Amino acid sequence: MPYPIDEVFPFFANPANLLLLTPEPLKMRIDALKLAQASAPPSIGVDEFAQPKIAAGVGTEMELSFQPVSYLPTRVSWVARITEFAWFDHFCDEQVGGPFAFFRHRHGVHAEMQEGRMGTKLTDDVEFEMPFGLIGWLSGGAVRWQMEQMFRIRQERLPAILKNWVRA
Repeated sequence: MPYPIDEVFPFFANPANLLLLTPEPLKMRIDALKLAQASAPPSIGVDEFAQPKIAAGVGTEMELSFQPVSYLPTRVSWVARITEFAWFDHFCDEQVGGPFAFFRHRHGVHAEMQEGRMGTKLTDDVEFEMPFGLIGWLSGGAVRWQMEQMFRIRQERLPAILKNWVRA
């Protein structure tokens, strides 16, 4: 992203912004939030007013729900907990209740120079296991494809979202 890390990371650290990043057909909502506010970020040359008002630190729990199949009214509940948080580097969320046998998502955020301009490289490392043994394992390919599509859409939309969110 062609924006500085000290503006991109706070965007991702604010749990409300998850809704901006999730494709509309999933109809994602945050049903409950127990925020464990992250400590103040280290100074990297940004004035205090540029820092986020909300940053989900270790221990934050979010109860989410979404519609995995857009034409069916069934919602799936998911409880995620932030288990790691390092300013301007990464944070991890893990499922503590929901559709997976195991789910861990590491959001990496690193300053990077591209085409002579400093920006921010974003990485998403997702590990998951499906429940229900062999049946779950067989359905894992479809779930992986759906996640890949969700991250592709996020990647396509993110520049416009950040353009409206970061300081000019």
